[in-house]
Amino acid sequence: IIEKQSNLKNENMSLKLTRVLSYVKFDDYTKVWLDLEKEDKKIEGLISNNYAAGIVINQSNQSLALLNGNEKSNYSVFIGKNKAPGIVHGKNNSNLLLIKYIPIWINIKKDDEVITSGMDDIFFKGLKVGKVVSIKKMADMQEATVIPYANVLKEKYFYIYSKKKVETTPNKKP
Repeated sequence: IIEKQSNLKNENMSLKLTRVLSYVKFDDYTKVWLDLEKEDKKIEGLISNNYAAGIVINQSNQSLALLNGNEKSNYSVFIGKNKAPGIVHGKNNSNLLLIKYIPIWINIKKDDEVITSGMDDIFFKGLKVGKVVSIKKMADMQEATVIPYANVLKEKYFYIYSKKKVETTPNKKP
């Protein structure tokens, strides 16, 4: 990620190193306070060892990290070579992730790699998330259970990824 940081600046993106201050509650290891103030309401991506690790939100002008595994840590992903879209969710009382809303007509399989899609502007496209360990097919969609690459519970430092807002001017008609 450090190597890509110079490229990120060219694309109106940034990475900030941040330190974990503490758990929000002692009985929930998926929410931690970070050492950066946060004034905007934008959801940002959390990265650990070149893997997606969760999201960062504003809670009383402080950065709150919702780590992978937290039910509210949601971001868009692609699954496998067919790039099936889906949304990551935490899986209760588990170190696994659940990807919901996968179209039934797109083929996915066990051991498919999951990457961020970049479609939600929380992460850039292509950041590794994990591998599919099981698939549940339903009438109108499918869900995939994923073992994440990031081991978020042991980390004391993370990178916060942010896509900067690009100012555009509307096209004027002659």
